[in-house]
Amino acid sequence: MGVRVVSRTSSRGLTYGIAAYSLWGLFPLYWKMLTHVPALEVLAHRIVWSCVLLAGYVEWRRRSGTPWPDLPARVVAAYALAAVLIGVNWFLYVWAVTSGLVLQTSLGYFITPLVSVVFGVAMFGERLRPLQWAAVAVAAAGMVFMAFSVGGIPWVSLGLATSFGAYSIVKKQAPLSAVDGLTLETAILWLPAAAFIGLLAWRGTGVFIRFDPATDLLLVVGGLVTIVPLLLFASSLRLIPLSTVGILQYISPSLQFLLGVLLYHEPFGRAQLVGFLAVWAALAGFTIDSVWLSRAPRLEPSPSAR
Repeated sequence: MGVRVVSRTSSRGLTYGIAAYSLWGLFPLYWKMLTHVPALEVLAHRIVWSCVLLAGYVEWRRRSGTPWPDLPARVVAAYALAAVLIGVNWFLYVWAVTSGLVLQTSLGYFITPLVSVVFGVAMFGERLRPLQWAAVAVAAAGMVFMAFSVGGIPWVSLGLATSFGAYSIVKKQAPLSAVDGLTLETAILWLPAAAFIGLLAWRGTGVFIRFDPATDLLLVVGGLVTIVPLLLFASSLRLIPLSTVGILQYISPSLQFLLGVLLYHEPFGRAQLVGFLAVWAALAGFTIDSVWLSRAPRLEPSPSAR
């Protein structure tokens, strides 16, 4: 009987996930250049220009012979929920970064993988191996320690973790491709976002085309900056387990944490250091486990033998 090697984790999915979270980790560098623009206005432009770029790509693809899929009401409803969740997440993130709370965003995205892992186990029946459970436990301990060090309830961090964790669940079950799904999400949000920009222009309080060309360019390019990592993320969700995606999410907050401490000089004491080291220890444990598993593939009958 013929056999084929089956890997439990797609290397392509891992590549997409690592790229997405690395880009997200460097986002503060971009949004810090827009601190003079209200966060809600930045959000509106992110939505509008993301939708314009995606719609242009979808139209080009349609003319090349790839039709837009039929959309039952339940599919539209699911993507409407995803649109609301990602909109909330985008707003909280931009507001926090432009308000000098990069470490709060870091903490939020440190917590997010734990939410994703719990969702993956509870809702999809994904199973973690012993070393993975140990990694989650160490990370959880580090998160609790860091949360207490913040002083009070870190509502920005909790909001980011909950909104993105829930968004991950919706996208995991979404039937459309990464491009089609993201296009539908931004299209759902486009009308209220465009109306808000129009209202600001009518009142004369908007920044766009009234401040300087550099700001206008940053707002427009923000659409491209937004969609690239989201497309990578959506693609990775289809190729690897949600629990694996949850652990990969440590890349983004780690980069944000380093930016907050080393570049923006936000407060960083012994408590934050201990929590940060705990997270990296957890990530190292999960990585070791994944590498070990990839070197011990299981065998299944080949398709021709079934």
